[in-house]
Amino acid sequence: MNLTHLPIISTLSDCITVVQKDQVKIIRVQHPKAEAAISLFGGHVISFKPQGEQDLIFTSEDAIYDGETPLRGGIPVCWPWFAKAAEPSHGFARTTEWHLVEHRENEDGVMVRIELKPSEATLSIWPHQFEVFLDIEVSEQLTTSLRIKNTDDHAWKFSGALHTYFNIANILDTQITGMGDHYIDKLQAGKVCLGGDTLNITAGVDRVYTHPSKQILISDPNNQRTISVENEGDTAAVIWNPWEIAQGMVDMKDEAYINMVCVESTLFAETLEDGHSLEPGESYLLSTKIKLQ
Repeated sequence: MNLTHLPIISTLSDCITVVQKDQVKIIRVQHPKAEAAISLFGGHVISFKPQGEQDLIFTSEDAIYDGETPLRGGIPVCWPWFAKAAEPSHGFARTTEWHLVEHRENEDGVMVRIELKPSEATLSIWPHQFEVFLDIEVSEQLTTSLRIKNTDDHAWKFSGALHTYFNIANILDTQITGMGDHYIDKLQAGKVCLGGDTLNITAGVDRVYTHPSKQILISDPNNQRTISVENEGDTAAVIWNPWEIAQGMVDMKDEAYINMVCVESTLFAETLEDGHSLEPGESYLLSTKIKLQ
């Protein structure tokens, strides 16, 4: 993703600047180890390129940067719920402005911390107090950590996901391993299925793998690379590619599904009532680490 032409709003350090794309502010990281970009709208990583490599992250060329529409691609933060467990779909974190809290850098990389704060808007959707930080560590690998704390006087339930879109050369040549055998097939009305240990995608897929391994591998042979995905705090790995549905998406080119696949670190629940319960003062960590194998 090329951000070099965008106007710089502020320079935070030798490696970190803030740029503006339409109505969205983007933190741009340019370090000898890697480059990255983080949208403050949605707390949304939209690019990660280790030095000398192609982007590991897919962000749609037609993503809409109006400060209202969820960005298509990158690593959407789905919270305080995942999918249609409540309304709006995937929660409000991905359509809320986050705030820069802290940034650090050294010869090994850059750390950026941003915060999602409760507001009248969030309370009208989900009436709970919380403290949420997203830590993005950029080096030869990218670690994105969602840190959630209940600051209310009562327990509440939640689910969520780090909904990573990966950039691949061709979905038809891509293989995924490590996601496990058991999955819920959303394209078959939630049917529970048993599959193999290697996934080759030849049509639309929307699956919740309920017994993933610690490490999931995405073989991207046409780019001569294998992407490693390591998740923490997850209970499932969601794998998604829209296929022909992309033709109905205004923020994604008709054939763009060929160059992407989602492998998501997911704390899964069908409904909010089935979500993870967090007592006052308790915290939870959901993270995903991606790197070249």
